[in-house]
Amino acid sequence: MSKESIQEVVQKSLEDYFNDLGEQKPSNIYDMMLLTVEKPILQVVMTRAEGNQSHAAQMLGINRNTLRKKLQEHGLL
Repeated sequence: MSKESIQEVVQKSLEDYFNDLGEQKPSNIYDMMLLTVEKPILQVVMTRAEGNQSHAAQMLGINRNTLRKKLQEHGLL
């Protein structure tokens, strides 16, 4: 899947979300989206890194301690 395809999926999902809301006012969309995509990203990268947090952190371009914190936040440890 290309970068554009991921962007298209996210855009369509957000448009669907707004349509489903109808007249309700949206809130905390940024946090909602981050939480929605962060967990599957972490799951896939940890699988690719065969559970090695140092390799996964390198792949993600983040510090290993940051990765551990995120894994804990999502119940992945």
